[in-house]
Amino acid sequence: MSVAATSFIVFAASQVGTPGPANMALMATGARFGFRAALPFVAGVALGKQFLIWPIGFGLMELSNRAPWVFTVLKYASAAYIFWLAWKVANLRLGQGREVGTPPGFLPGLIVHPLNPKAWAMIIGGFTAFVTPGTPPLEATATIAVILLGVQILLHPLWTLAGDGVARTVAGTAAEPYLMWTLAALTVASVLFVLFAGRAV
Repeated sequence: MSVAATSFIVFAASQVGTPGPANMALMATGARFGFRAALPFVAGVALGKQFLIWPIGFGLMELSNRAPWVFTVLKYASAAYIFWLAWKVANLRLGQGREVGTPPGFLPGLIVHPLNPKAWAMIIGGFTAFVTPGTPPLEATATIAVILLGVQILLHPLWTLAGDGVARTVAGTAAEPYLMWTLAALTVASVLFVLFAGRAV
């Protein structure tokens, strides 16, 4: 009775390191406001996933079996929110001056993962695929939580830094609108993939 921690680390890195709504939001924030100004948002995004991990680890999966419609509604409401964020990203223009506006802070970052279908799928997959049945909930949940937080602390800032670097190159150029629309399209595609994959299962 345990958690396959090594295998889960590999899984977590593959999930956290690939494009998704959270990473696209981090990249767009880094592009719009710069790496340092985006760090409170990065911290909020990293810690926000804990609001999913602990409830899921301590019984939310049981609720999903008893009232699956709740999670269906949540899934599509979350997708709608991410689509709205993608629209905002698509219409951002970095050339307007990166000093204009206020960067999202720690609190807005906290809600990104609770409203992220990819995060739900990742965490549920972690518990169902890497936790041996009968493992004490505290042990399983703490292991999943620590591993995901560690991976996020390493990889989320890299997406933000990448956005900052790209913005320095394309801000104010003809390529800028194409970049922002590409980021938005990747965000939408990542959500659609999660929704489609979940329906296929």
